[in-house]
Amino acid sequence: MHLSKELKKKYKKRSIAVRVGDKVKIMRGQFRKKEGKIERVDRRNVRIYIEGIEVVKKDGTKALFPVHPSNALLVDVAEDKRRMGDTK
Repeated sequence: MHLSKELKKKYKKRSIAVRVGDKVKIMRGQFRKKEGKIERVDRRNVRIYIEGIEVVKKDGTKALFPVHPSNALLVDVAEDKRRMGDTK
């Protein structure tokens, strides 16, 4: 997933793998400009589920809305040394 400008400078990378706990901003679609933490990652269908990004179903219940990672921007990373390339 693409990184924000600040994170690009900090980590000297353009994109990294996304994980539960990362904070993202949606850039396309009906929920654009909304931010939230990733609650679930569906690698099989290439979708992420973000807290607060929900749709109301016909019966009135709410369900998390699947978002394709290409439509989101990584704003804050849950620190992980392995993912950032630090082996120390």
